[in-house]
Amino acid sequence: MDMKARTKKLNIAVLVKSFITTGGSERYAAEVTQRLLNKGHSIDLYARVADEELSAGMNLHRVPNKFRFSSVLNSLSFALETARMLRGKKYDVIHSHERGYMQDILTIHTFSYKGGTKKYSLLKKIDHVYLSPRSGLYLWLEHKQMDTPWLVAVSVAIKDDIQKYYNRNKGVFIISPGVDTDWFHPTWVRNCREEIRREERLPEDEMVVLFVGSEFRRKGLDHLIPAISKRMRLLILGRGEREDHYRRLVSKYGIADKVCFKGHIDNVRKYFAAADVVVLPSLSEAFGMSILEGMACGHPVVTSSEAGVSALVEDRVNGFTFDDPAELPNILRRLLDPLERKRVGAQARQTAEKHTWQIAADEYEKLYHHVVETRNSSPLRYPSK
Repeated sequence: MDMKARTKKLNIAVLVKSFITTGGSERYAAEVTQRLLNKGHSIDLYARVADEELSAGMNLHRVPNKFRFSSVLNSLSFALETARMLRGKKYDVIHSHERGYMQDILTIHTFSYKGGTKKYSLLKKIDHVYLSPRSGLYLWLEHKQMDTPWLVAVSVAIKDDIQKYYNRNKGVFIISPGVDTDWFHPTWVRNCREEIRREERLPEDEMVVLFVGSEFRRKGLDHLIPAISKRMRLLILGRGEREDHYRRLVSKYGIADKVCFKGHIDNVRKYFAAADVVVLPSLSEAFGMSILEGMACGHPVVTSSEAGVSALVEDRVNGFTFDDPAELPNILRRLLDPLERKRVGAQARQTAEKHTWQIAADEYEKLYHHVVETRNSSPLRYPSK
């Protein structure tokens, strides 16, 4: 590709249901799209909900929000409505973050629905798949999205899922979520730590473990609570299902004075400043942005190998990974050593600096130009990386 083609300003359509920063996939879309706008590209945003400040400078096209009572019909409606609205319009690139079939590039943020059904028992599969119109629609829509010429997986785990269940490996890129390394920064943590810990009544001689997530069971909170021991304090951010169950679990292990359920928090960064370690022991996780944010703060991080973000973590170098949750207590006890936390945290920060939102936007810009060049020569030809 010549230099002139690389610097050409593009006319881009971005498709996403909600253009906001609440939620991992929504935030990914907003952070990347804003930076592409700042690079001088023209953005037409097709969304049902859009934060006015986030979408400033973009041409916003409101997509009707139909069938709110049904997630699958709502997704199908978004695909059909955006296809109708795009008809007859010319864009250099159409980039979708949702299930659909009109896009040139599709970013896949979650594991496939098809893969999930493979884990069902035979009876559940008959009831929930073969006899379910809902599942049929989801599978049809997902199959259509896999025909998109270029796919972007947010992690190696998602790319592997695409290959396994749809036998697709051509034209599949990996562009992981990023982090704002100016917003999440060790200097800010050091400057605010003492005040915030005093405000939250967190003893200085206790290691504060931070857990961020709204799906407690899937994110492995059952395994983290029993791993909390002497000289530790656990902060749980987010609203999860069956909170009473987890409060009983805390009581069962006799650590009620060491665990604090904070619920939904708008200012999450505040608690990263108060923390010493960030943990995400997920049973299944497409990525896991809290780990990357913890790394940017200069904290050691601990995550299961089932989380997509684990691909960025080199065990015992810039963080810790585990296959078996039984390893968690020993890892946390090892991190009671402040020198060990400092050593690992410094390496974690260096890793985060290589995975910023700006780098993610740069990767998309390269892919957009590649799509334009490749499509002009052959619309069905897949790129190679």
